[in-house]
Amino acid sequence: MADKKKAPRKGAALQKLKEDLAAGTIGPAYVFYGEESYLREYYLGELRKKLVPPGFETFNVHTLEGKDVTAQALAETVEAMPMMAERTLTAVTDWDLFKLGEDQREKLIALLEDLPPYGCVVFVYDTLEYKPNKTMKKLCKALEAYVEAVEFPAASSADLLPWISRRFKALGKEIDRTAAEYLVFTCGGLMTGLVPEIEKIAAYAKGGTVTQADIDAVADPVLSAEVFKLSDAVLQGHYDQAASILGDLLKMQTEPIMILAALGSQLRRIWTARLALDGGRDRYWLMELWGMKSDYPAKLLLNAARRTTAEWCARAVRRCQELDRRMKSERGVDSAGELKLLLVRLAAERS
Repeated sequence: MADKKKAPRKGAALQKLKEDLAAGTIGPAYVFYGEESYLREYYLGELRKKLVPPGFETFNVHTLEGKDVTAQALAETVEAMPMMAERTLTAVTDWDLFKLGEDQREKLIALLEDLPPYGCVVFVYDTLEYKPNKTMKKLCKALEAYVEAVEFPAASSADLLPWISRRFKALGKEIDRTAAEYLVFTCGGLMTGLVPEIEKIAAYAKGGTVTQADIDAVADPVLSAEVFKLSDAVLQGHYDQAASILGDLLKMQTEPIMILAALGSQLRRIWTARLALDGGRDRYWLMELWGMKSDYPAKLLLNAARRTTAEWCARAVRRCQELDRRMKSERGVDSAGELKLLLVRLAAERS
């Protein structure tokens, strides 16, 4: 029978998982959730290596898809005896524990209260969001007592930049902090997306040290990075450059409404940066306001904001809001053409 456990302190679950893996004291059940799927998969793999000897995974590692799972099927899988191993591992992907009917919920609770000592079950929230429903008190109590909920959030800059450096070093390349920050800005802060970009950039770079030019040459930028470059081009009066960036986004089949939403969001951030400058606040205030994990994007925002005024930002945000309403409510709007016209107006009104 599974032993009851105390709920871990917030933020301590991942550290406890690392300690349990190192000590070989792996628990009976976990929930893995959070946006950093690279780390979710990594630690699922570490559990597999610790629990099941190489060559015996077929008999002792079980994977279940949420859409096909019932509490009965899960119980049968978890209770199956290990073969040529001391324990088994069952990974259940995207089975929303809080969307189960009452009968299934009661059977799941009964299983959690009596998990076999040789079994380890991991509920992996991949495309679904893990949102405990506190009104389901009995289920919440069982999860808190018998299951370790481990969140894998996007890594902080302090963790991510050294990781990027290690990945490049393993591929025979060096990268300095500034270039690593630019890579995160360009490709996003999730390890999942950075892994293929790092491999691509390392293969392309001719020198021993990766440069910003290497990143620009082959990296696939995220929408937010492209829209920042677009808005910055407008602020610098480089309309042709802004129009070229917009054209590239449209050629890549990016929906105009998505581009507009990203542009509106970026302009709001620049507006707050301008207000920060006017109010004597620094980049750390911006980081806290927008939940930034690094000061790099905050510095970029402040640099952009120095090129304009709060009044221009307010007008620009209103223009985006007006076009957003038109795109969503009017038929026959030439969305791509309206976006190009918006850039012309923003450039013309630039202060």
